[in-house]
Amino acid sequence: MSELLPPKEKTLEEDKRNVRLLGIFHYVMGGLTALFACIPFIHLFIGIAVLTKGLAENPSGGPSPALVGWIFILIAGLFILAGWTLAVLMIIAGRKLSKFRSRTFCLVVGAIECAIIPLGTILGVFTLILLTKDSVKDLFTS
Repeated sequence: MSELLPPKEKTLEEDKRNVRLLGIFHYVMGGLTALFACIPFIHLFIGIAVLTKGLAENPSGGPSPALVGWIFILIAGLFILAGWTLAVLMIIAGRKLSKFRSRTFCLVVGAIECAIIPLGTILGVFTLILLTKDSVKDLFTS
């Protein structure tokens, strides 16, 4: 069917297909990011265990176990929150890509994804390359 289309419409259909495929990859990457953001739960549980055990003061004069427990809880909570937030942003970007909306939002999320080595980098670079093409810019309404 695509060989029957004129070259301009053929390119337009390819661009639409590529953007939709990119949206699917954003869904997958968002799910993987949410899954891997659950790893710090181990540290969170360790911090809670240190606090609830009521461990005595450290005789060597080091930091108190309560302080160490709170540090574990705080840092783990921040990593979990950041990971889940990024995962939600990726899923939203996938949704917006499939509807050809909010190109700038998708570009920003693609740039942030580049920090997640290696899969996020690949997806982010492909997102940036595809969304900066002139023919793809015309597909987005806002």
